[in-house]
Amino acid sequence: MKIMDIIDIDLINADLKAHNKGEVLRELADMVAKKEGLEIGALIPVLEEREKLGSTGIGEGVAIPHGKLKGLKKLVASFGKSGKGVDFESIDGKPAHLFFLLMAPENTAGMHLKALARISRLLKDTKFRERLQDSKTTQEVYKVLQEEDEKF
Repeated sequence: MKIMDIIDIDLINADLKAHNKGEVLRELADMVAKKEGLEIGALIPVLEEREKLGSTGIGEGVAIPHGKLKGLKKLVASFGKSGKGVDFESIDGKPAHLFFLLMAPENTAGMHLKALARISRLLKDTKFRERLQDSKTTQEVYKVLQEEDEKF
């Protein structure tokens, strides 16, 4: 699975304004809602419920909030970057700076898990994380994602 299959430039924010976990979820979900013609009110409870099971802050400055949504037609991701970092209750206790939000149609376990695995694998790469962190604009983030996908 390629990241570019589930994200486009309209779903990237290189300068999140969020100060807390809830605001991060709202900013990322808002991009998906607008792009997919959904109500943000449908996405937020799904994401909050998932966070209650345990934080999706995987450490090393990364969080991958995710969920399944009834009525969603396809797997979709959004990306956000916070320069100052946000307390996301990550497993390492450090603030998160890089966020991939993944939303999947309700009945697509295999596709959802493949996408989570791909994103997790990418973000374990220190150089890739650094390149994303050093990106100043949405266009730069998009280019980093494209270049990484070309290696796959």
